[in-house]
Parts: sequence; structure tokens; C-alpha cells
Amino acid sequence: MKPRVMSLVLFTSMVGLLIAPNQVSFLDSIISLAAIALGAGAAGTLNMWYESDLDALMSRTCLRPIPTGKIKKDQALWFGSFLSILSMGILYYSSNILSVFLLGLTIGFYFFIYTIWLKRRTPQNIVIGGAAGALPPVIGWAVATGSVSIEPLILFLIIFIWTPSHFWALSLYKSNDYKKANIPMLPVVAGVQKTKLNILVYALLLAPTVTSLYFLNFSSFEYLIISSALTAYYIYLCYLLFKEKNNKTSNIIARKIFVYSIFYLFIIFVLILIDSFFKF
Repeated sequence: MKPRVMSLVLFTSMVGLLIAPNQVSFLDSIISLAAIALGAGAAGTLNMWYESDLDALMSRTCLRPIPTGKIKKDQALWFGSFLSILSMGILYYSSNILSVFLLGLTIGFYFFIYTIWLKRRTPQNIVIGGAAGALPPVIGWAVATGSVSIEPLILFLIIFIWTPSHFWALSLYKSNDYKKANIPMLPVVAGVQKTKLNILVYALLLAPTVTSLYFLNFSSFEYLIISSALTAYYIYLCYLLFKEKNNKTSNIIARKIFVYSIFYLFIIFVLILIDSFFKF
């Protein structure tokens, strides 16, 4: 079920729910968030069912349950399908039809659009497919309000624009894995230097996206200062990567960017959450 991915989905959807202007009862909030987590687990399970042949070829994924024989492919398919239906059913019980639609859209987009259609066909797979990972805060907002507005869409954009630099950094120091599995990630198809340039461009695009919350009067000046500093360091790391010519050093910096990007997104969303409480 990819619990680390589930935890990110759960956290960002929780932020979307808590910053919404409408209050939801504690019980309904817990049930709704659990349903969203199950939906993320369903998407992860279906992804591993479909990609089990690729997972077996890559050092990063070869110890997953299907390649190691701990879980049979049919079991994963049935489990993922069951979880998809169950998660939407639970969310319908605790919330509203819009949030159910968005959860179904997220599962379907991740599995059909990203996993089946894009992953093996285009180096832009992670850019387009990143929409699935960016939807959870919108779902959380919809749970609370039954609608979608500009605030959750900015949260969507933050994750959407963050995703390429995060995953392309990983693909740089794991490029041999992707070559072995014949997955057209950007370093494999376009080369290392073009990948570094794209990482830097997307890092630069994060600056106006993250700070737009302040300029649209959704966050405080304190948020602007801290988020700008965090983003500036992110851009600095990506610039170092772009300028570095030594492959070994590039891999070290790429790994650092990948790790920092996880903490970066977490802290940005923590800041958004804290900021919303101070507003109230």
C-alpha cells in the first residue's frame, strides 16, 4: 500500500481539511481521512500490481511484496480493487459526493493515466502524473466544504510543481535502474544536463507558487519569510546540481535534493496549517 506515500497523502489532505472555513466533527474527520488514506493505498497497490515486472528489475523496488513472492499478483489486484471501492464508500458515508468524486479521480488518474498510459511512454510521466499526488489537499478541503476554491488549488499547485524536481533528483542517482527497466525517465531519454536544467526550472517555479498564498492574502508575512527562505535554499541546491559536472558529486547533490525536498514540502504545509490557526 506504499505507507510512506500514504502518510504524505494523509498529511496534505488533513491540512486541506483543517484550513477550510467549515468545521467538520472529529469523528467524520477521522473517518474521512482514513478513507483518503485507504484510497491512496489502493492506488499504490494497483500500481505495484501493474508494474511488478518493472519492480523486479530495479534495485529500489525489487524487494516489494510481489517481486519477492510474498503477495501474488491476483491477490494484489483484488485487494487494490476492493480498497478503491471501500475507500469511496466510506468517504461517501462520512462526507459528500464531491470528495468521493475527487478521491475516485485521484485513484483513477494515478492508475490509468500515470501507471498504465504515461509511465512507460514519456519522460513527462512524472509531470502529468503528478496531478494525482497533488489532489489530496483539494479532497480534504472538499470534505469540509463540499466545494473547491482558490486556496486548495494553490496547495494543489505547490505539490504539482514540487513533484518533478523531487522525482527527477531521484531518477538522476537511480538512472541505471530506470535504464535497466526501460522506463523513459528524463535522465535516460534527454540526458543528465537537461534533467538538471529541468530540476532547476521547477525549483524556481516553486517560489512564486509558494509565496502566492501571501500575495493573495491567504497567509501571514511570517509565512512569506520562512517559506521564501526554505525555497531559496531548495533553489540553491538545484543550482549547485546544475553547475556540477562531476557525476559522482552530482549524484550526492541529487540525493541531498531528494531528501531535502521531502522535508521542504512537509514544513511548507506545517507552516500553512499553523498560519491558518493564527488567523482564526
